[in-house]
Amino acid sequence: MSKAVVYRRFGGPEALELLEVPEPHAGPDEVRVRVTAAGLNPMDWQIAASPAAAARFGITLPAGFGTDFAGVVDEVGAEAVGFAAGDRVHGGAIGRAVAEYVLVKTPATTLWRTSEGISDEVASTLAVSGLTASAALAAIGLQAGDTVLIGGAAGGVGIFAVQLAKLAGARVLGTASERTFGFLRELGAEPVAYGPGLADRVRELAPEGITAAADLFDRDTAETALKLGVAPERISTVADGPAIPGVRATGAFEAEPGSLERIAEAVRSGEITVPIAATFPVGQIREAVTTQAGRHVHGKIAVVL
Repeated sequence: MSKAVVYRRFGGPEALELLEVPEPHAGPDEVRVRVTAAGLNPMDWQIAASPAAAARFGITLPAGFGTDFAGVVDEVGAEAVGFAAGDRVHGGAIGRAVAEYVLVKTPATTLWRTSEGISDEVASTLAVSGLTASAALAAIGLQAGDTVLIGGAAGGVGIFAVQLAKLAGARVLGTASERTFGFLRELGAEPVAYGPGLADRVRELAPEGITAAADLFDRDTAETALKLGVAPERISTVADGPAIPGVRATGAFEAEPGSLERIAEAVRSGEITVPIAATFPVGQIREAVTTQAGRHVHGKIAVVL
């Protein structure tokens, strides 16, 4: 037997259970990863709370929990390709990540080797947030010389978007609560408080105007950018909700090939920092999800197995 976080009904953190489940083994074209850490994302608890959200990903009850993970390959099927036992890896497996073992079919498009110098905790936070940030910036054609407004800049996706935009040579304005301003400045963003009056605050900070925007939380940043005269095609959103005419809705699934490899290399070289706000043992999964869902953490949360 092995351990996995499972929910047998839709709901909040209280629906999550750490259970003994049959130990899975690699099929002919699969590798098995012994998971050491799992990074949490808003999509994880949103899926667990909503039958409609779960259905979009083909998830039915009872279901496993989490998407991002890191660990070590410990079983390789006879026909599996690309990985060997002992390889440190990280990747994504929707609805299966917070478990002792994850099976991945090969050839794998959502499993990558973990570079030396990157901890498993950090590696376990890269896939969803890194790919989402990359897609959001690619959708608006971000380039050197742009002044970009990033909504939700202190969140799990925002920390990647801010740093990727800075690496691209853009000036970055990031919306956040005032208590996160110091944190954002450390990442290279110029912070601006979200909420009513955002457009006026952005005008004051950047009187010459902004040229692009990526809204990583809700719609306020996208609507503000439109009000400030940014062309709709230079605005992206990643949150669910009604479409804004002309604005590009995107997500991790639209990231360009090679995006995560480039992000991982930037992390390895120190060009991108991944702040781990907190780590929790898997037995405290409810506390971990409650903390992450509160949206008050600066950076990522990892669950350690």
